[in-house]
Amino acid sequence: MSYCNDGSPGARGRPRDAELERRITTAVLGILAEDGYEDVTFEAVARRCRTSKASLYRRWGSKRDMVIAAVKAGPARHSTSPLPQGATLREDLLILARRLDRTMAAGDTGTALMLLQAGLKDPELCDAIENSTGPTGARLPQAVIDAAVARGELPAGASPFAFEEVVGSVLLLRHANGLAVDDAYLSALVDTVVIPALVASTTSAATLPAGIFSGHPETRTTDRPQEDS
Repeated sequence: MSYCNDGSPGARGRPRDAELERRITTAVLGILAEDGYEDVTFEAVARRCRTSKASLYRRWGSKRDMVIAAVKAGPARHSTSPLPQGATLREDLLILARRLDRTMAAGDTGTALMLLQAGLKDPELCDAIENSTGPTGARLPQAVIDAAVARGELPAGASPFAFEEVVGSVLLLRHANGLAVDDAYLSALVDTVVIPALVASTTSAATLPAGIFSGHPETRTTDRPQEDS
């Protein structure tokens, strides 16, 4: 496989066109926010950013790759550096929550919602974004849980469910409604909701489900029962 100078698949030695790539990123994210993942096509992106489909195919072999590149260049641009390691579970959770807040603040709420919906239909897309961009803060890494268990802050067998179900969901809703998300709010969320729920997660009699931001939540397989008339 040949590569462009920026490291993306394409014609060998092809010079990077920063302005074109900016337009492509804007076009992909715009279509995603307005119409959803299914409507992000090479043809639609080429038309919106005033280029040829061939120029897109030279860079990416699939729509998924193009979307991941746009997310990485756009809202997830703050997620490309390794996560610093906190000295406590609380510090680690705040580091994750702050990073996710920056990621959401850097993009359009519609884009975040459409990406979440696309990830529910295509879990591999969700995993690919997380692996390509670096930790976005939406998931609770097992290493954070293991470190907290080793320090005696969490019981063995703690589940990431509370973090991956709650943090991304409430941040998305707050950004969508223009509500404040500052350190005071994040501290309150971590202290009063997330940490107590993580501690309590080992007391559940049943295995906890995967959170909505885990990348692999369970989907409904049966129709909702009809209400009594």
